[in-house]
Amino acid sequence: MTCRVILIAPAMTPSLRRARFDDGDSIEKPDAVAMSLPAAGEEVCSPSVRCRETAAALGLDASAEPELSGLDAGRWRGRTLEEVGTAEPDALLQWLTDPGAAPHGGESVRELRARVTGWLDRTGLAIGRTVAVVEPEVVRAMVLHVLGAPETAFWRVDVPPLSATEVTGGPGRWNLRLGRAGG
Repeated sequence: MTCRVILIAPAMTPSLRRARFDDGDSIEKPDAVAMSLPAAGEEVCSPSVRCRETAAALGLDASAEPELSGLDAGRWRGRTLEEVGTAEPDALLQWLTDPGAAPHGGESVRELRARVTGWLDRTGLAIGRTVAVVEPEVVRAMVLHVLGAPETAFWRVDVPPLSATEVTGGPGRWNLRLGRAGG
């Protein structure tokens, strides 16, 4: 038996639509969120409003897992990418090109990756299925970990709303399954 973790990205929000660093807004059209998911032994989510609401809309009884929080954008929270690019172009460029940089005073991509992959490897010690509704950057970090990809590839992974990404295996031997959830 192996560990299976199905990662579901949250539904669309006004912040996602405007490329705004999460400001705690609610998902759009919660009644339209539908997805067939296999039964899971554990259901978890990022603590953000959009992940908790997406989990509820999917009928999950997910507990909020702090280690699966999205990237802490520090003082950029609530601002759009365009606003930050206009006000702090050098800082934004540094953040997008250097995985260890955190010019916003929050968390670097490297710190995020370490946090979420630690959670994944601990979860991988158990046999069974976990469904996790998580922020897109959490999915990106786990995909890089599973593939052994460099942190500089972080911004090259697109994670659309309500997409499902599955990882199977355990610490030291993860596999990535793209497409439908669980099957």
